[in-house]
Amino acid sequence: MSSPRNRTIRTPLEAGREYLARCLNLPETPLGPEDARDRIICGDLFAAAPKLPERSVDLLIADPPYNLTKSFNGSVFHCRDTAEYEAYTRTWLSAVRPLLKETASIYVCCDWTSSPAVARVLGEFFPVRNRITWQREKGRGAGANWKNSAEDIYFATAGKRYTFHLDAVKIRRRVVAPYREAGVPKDWRETAAGKFRDSCPGNFWDDITIPFWSMPENTGHPTQKPEKLLAKLILASSDPGDLVFDPFAGSGSTAVTAKKLHRRFLAVEIDPQYCVWAQQRLEQAELHPEIQGYRDGIFYERNSAPR
Repeated sequence: MSSPRNRTIRTPLEAGREYLARCLNLPETPLGPEDARDRIICGDLFAAAPKLPERSVDLLIADPPYNLTKSFNGSVFHCRDTAEYEAYTRTWLSAVRPLLKETASIYVCCDWTSSPAVARVLGEFFPVRNRITWQREKGRGAGANWKNSAEDIYFATAGKRYTFHLDAVKIRRRVVAPYREAGVPKDWRETAAGKFRDSCPGNFWDDITIPFWSMPENTGHPTQKPEKLLAKLILASSDPGDLVFDPFAGSGSTAVTAKKLHRRFLAVEIDPQYCVWAQQRLEQAELHPEIQGYRDGIFYERNSAPR
């Protein structure tokens, strides 16, 4: 029996048919721009992509299966050799590239085993701008190896012009040694809650918490990404009203976060069970639009937010 504080979404498929009915089935004919917004498409990405509007996506956030043998609700993605995984990456990137605007940004998630392959293939399609490494803070220890506690996200753009809102993703940190110039605070401000500085974010993020059982965003999906992680990508690389596309939606974290941040969204997920959880979370977001770790438009350094 689970704890009363356990808020994990595990709605079974049969009990969630009402949510699945509000998802979009794989379209038989091409969708227009308005039909392909604010929807979860339940179907195979490679069948759906040719039916989606070209040059409509402002921001692509992709979390494809890593090159590991892993079960997703009984459907197993098998580890393959590097050449095969590169071919798989090339295939799905080829499917989604026509959907991107010339000013689009692209983020692709991976782990250390798939990171080199993703970097190589992504570079064949787009200019790669950076690699973000984020600390997962979760996972079992290894008896004869280092615990895998970090993952990568590659940042690329479709062209030379792209959106990047630095101020939207600055980190508010407590000032330990406040420096003044001519008696005036230099690069920091004093508030009723203390002294703070807004710092430019780097490409190593150690302030992310993996969703756990007492968090309302948590689901039974085995590789769910945190809303706070996605919020940083969405705020930096899109504007309100832009279309955010997730070709491997899982339990819908990208779509949900985009909705909470007043972006349009489109997501494709092949598993009906995960579609149920994604749609359920989208509807819950209407009543609970908060994002854990993001308050009043600010990302605070861990353990520094005013109480």
